Amino acid sequence: MKVHKTVFISTFLSLVFLLAFLTALFMFSAKKPADNPAIPNSSLPSVSSQNNKVIVNDVQTVLKPCISKTEERIVRGNSLTGLIEPGQTVKILLKFYDCNEVKRGDVITYSYAGDKNPLIKIIKGVSGDKFELQKTENDWHILINGEIVRNSQNQPYVFGNGGYKMLSLYERDYKGVIPENAYLILGNLASGSLDSTYFGLIDKSDILGKVDF
Repeated sequence: MKVHKTVFISTFLSLVFLLAFLTALFMFSAKKPADNPAIPNSSLPSVSSQNNKVIVNDVQTVLKPCISKTEERIVRGNSLTGLIEPGQTVKILLKFYDCNEVKRGDVITYSYAGDKNPLIKIIKGVSGDKFELQKTENDWHILINGEIVRNSQNQPYVFGNGGYKMLSLYERDYKGVIPENAYLILGNLASGSLDSTYFGLIDKSDILGKVDF
């Protein structure tokens, strides 16, 4: 009887010891930092932004502005007559589209390889727009999202077979949708000018900036 009692006490003490050990282990695990126990919370970087400034651990860094420079240019040529006249001075917001969306209706400057001076044109079609050509009696119209493209005087643009041959390649190859980072640009003359009807859709990387007038 004494032997059984001794075994019972020994077993009871072992269970108590095991329970205490497990409790201590659980409490220790709960106190460990969830992310990285090797790095105290006070040493983790804190980041905040304010007025184009980033503050990391009280060290202030000024972000680069979106527009690096503004230039004034005198418009030459008459392709934007009715919207911007020849001889008019406009401001070019260079690198504007580095952090701004290109929107339909924006007037932009475009770096055209065939001309030492950048062209000034209007964005008439943007990436994702449905793009198609429509035959008239003698010429062609451009349709964007089912609507005939018009100039600032509400006149529909018309172009001949040369423009059709150029733009029909894009209509065919891209299944009637303007691809990513590509744009349709036109002047403001309904009869056309040196624009996408001549050299096709342009890439975003060739847009120099937005025109403010």
